[in-house]
Amino acid sequence: MSNRRKTPRLPDVRLPVLRPFDGGELEPDGDYDGVEFAGLDLTRQDGAGARFLDCALRGVVLDDARLTAARFIDSALEGVRGTGTDLADATLRDVEVTDARLGGVQLHGAVFERVVIRGGKSEFLNLHGAQLTDVVFEDCVLVEPNFQEAKLTRVAFPGSSVRGADLSQAVLADVDLRGARELSVGRGLDRMRGAVISPEQLFDLAPAFAAQAGVEVRAV
Repeated sequence: MSNRRKTPRLPDVRLPVLRPFDGGELEPDGDYDGVEFAGLDLTRQDGAGARFLDCALRGVVLDDARLTAARFIDSALEGVRGTGTDLADATLRDVEVTDARLGGVQLHGAVFERVVIRGGKSEFLNLHGAQLTDVVFEDCVLVEPNFQEAKLTRVAFPGSSVRGADLSQAVLADVDLRGARELSVGRGLDRMRGAVISPEQLFDLAPAFAAQAGVEVRAV
């Protein structure tokens, strides 16, 4: 039986010639096809249930925006900033996210398929119950991400810092953490079956593993 782990399948985003957004507000259940949103402040706007197909969001502010159950397909998000953005139950499929700055974004119940998140910093992402399949977090900083009850399949973290992750009740399969520059788990160490780590990471995590097992470690 082979122990070879499956690697994430990456998206291949090739955007067509885009037309600029007309400058109005997002619409709930809106349908955006081949649209570029550039340098816009969409704070507190409501795009719940909207579909973004072959779109680019560049330098957009999404503070407190409501995008529940929105769908992003074959799209690119570049330099997006958002605090308190509500993306619960959203779908991201074949999407590239570059240099995003996110804080307290709600992504519980979201579905990620073939997504690359490259660069940037995300604090307190709520991915409770999310499904991540073929996802790469590359060269980014994740501060206390919440993967509680999430399902991670073929997920990798090359060059990223993962600080205080919550893996409580998560299910991992073919998750590669070896490339992470920094790795700490706040909760759910017992759910790391299905992940692969480096010997150096094992050394760093050893005290937490010992505490999880109820083992006291002390010098003679």
